[in-house]
Amino acid sequence: MLRELLNQDPLFVFALEIEAASAFEGCNNAFVGIGKVSAGYHLMKKLESGKPSIIVNLGSAGSTEFTKGSVIACNRFIQRDMDVRALGYRKFETPFSGDEPILEYGFSAPELQQGICGTGDFFEMSHVNTEYNVIDMEAFPLALIAKKSDIPFLCLKYISDGADGAAAEDWLVSVHHAAISLRAAVDMLKS
Repeated sequence: MLRELLNQDPLFVFALEIEAASAFEGCNNAFVGIGKVSAGYHLMKKLESGKPSIIVNLGSAGSTEFTKGSVIACNRFIQRDMDVRALGYRKFETPFSGDEPILEYGFSAPELQQGICGTGDFFEMSHVNTEYNVIDMEAFPLALIAKKSDIPFLCLKYISDGADGAAAEDWLVSVHHAAISLRAAVDMLKS
């Protein structure tokens, strides 16, 4: 099923063009910007022009668990900066939404390691949460929009840094390698 969807009319969604580089030239790409609001807004605008066979979120992420340079598939997502426990809600639960704190949606890719993606609007440089092991800034709203729009979803993250004190420096260097690794992962899943 995943292979078929990837070979039809996939929409590849990146935060930044640098994450796609020339590896995704000629593809149906959307560059949604950094952060949850920008990502959600730009994906919705892109979907106004038509429904793709699958939304594929590709990009860089940090992790204290996975090796730098690896590609991780995520189909569980946490909004890591949602914390309304003071009002009696669970950690990461969005008040009044009726949704669980962990959004489960999208394909797993058995060929790749699996992660839980924590999405938030800050660059995490001292990761201590055990609930998620991949740290990004866009995947949660993209997965939520795909789910609510009934569009299949795949999320692949290139681990660019260790979500630690060297994260910013590491990201600036390794983000340039993301496109090649992400393209190889997509091609493997398509064949």
